Amino acid sequence: MYKLCFYQGSLNEKLRGHSLECRSSCNIRSGEHSCACDVCNKAVSHQSNLKKHHRIHSDKRCYTCDVRNKAVSHLDKLKHQRTRTGKRLYTCGGCNKAFSKRSTLITHQRIHSVQPPYTCDVCNKAFRQKSSLTKHQHIHRAERPYACDVCNKAFSHQSNLIKHQRIHTGKCPYTCNVCNKAFSQSGNLKTHQRIHNSDRPYTCDVCNKTFRHQSSVIQHQHIHSGEHPYVCDMCNKAFRQRAYLIKHLRIHTGKRPYTCEVCKKAFSQRGSLVKHRRVHSGEHPYTCGLCNKAFTQKSSLIRHQHTHNG
Repeated sequence: MYKLCFYQGSLNEKLRGHSLECRSSCNIRSGEHSCACDVCNKAVSHQSNLKKHHRIHSDKRCYTCDVRNKAVSHLDKLKHQRTRTGKRLYTCGGCNKAFSKRSTLITHQRIHSVQPPYTCDVCNKAFRQKSSLTKHQHIHRAERPYACDVCNKAFSHQSNLIKHQRIHTGKCPYTCNVCNKAFSQSGNLKTHQRIHNSDRPYTCDVCNKTFRHQSSVIQHQHIHSGEHPYVCDMCNKAFRQRAYLIKHLRIHTGKRPYTCEVCKKAFSQRGSLVKHRRVHSGEHPYTCGLCNKAFTQKSSLIRHQHTHNG
């Protein structure tokens, strides 16, 4: 059994020599837990770790947080201090974004990697975080324990239910501190804020074009590969992006999911509805920089500008 050493040396050389004696007496060898606690018999590999461990039993708290004046037994427990003071010691080499925790930096750095490290063994969908993969796997097990008390729609995660319920309540708790636009989900706010700070963390490894979303860079890379993975099962026309296929399918189905709330006219595309609403509102958002004439559509402004160019 090994006793805890409370030796305090005034000179570095004396302390260093004493440490060697302690290490020798503990017979520390690589890969072994040679020092044992004389209170609970827990074994550790180094005398310094044994000294830290003994503070659990003695309630000795040597380090104090200068923000909350709270004492802790280990120096690494002061990590919370960085969060409160805003101190960020870990910087990403890809985009220079800084973090207070090393683990957060490691998670962030996966943004710059096109292929996330955690892959579902059922559908091969990949995720940057293991917790996201675990949540996703509920889909395959068909577990949906959380039901909406308004429309009875069920969800595999409670967080998804909370997000869904904002459809019924109209609650938008996430607000942009630049333009005050409000969002129902925090992810949508983060995506929106990239408009203001020009943050484009995803880069194409072929042409170095940058994007705000990982999905955008994946879709963009189909341009270089010539790949058209989304095929219409009615006419076999192929598309680079799934969104284009969905729009195309409305030609076959005649589906018009976007309806004007004023005149009830329906449209197959959201952009067409946005343009149509200007008929009712009288909005003319596109203005000529030469004569100040305003137009409801950008295409009309472009045609008009040709008159000034001759």
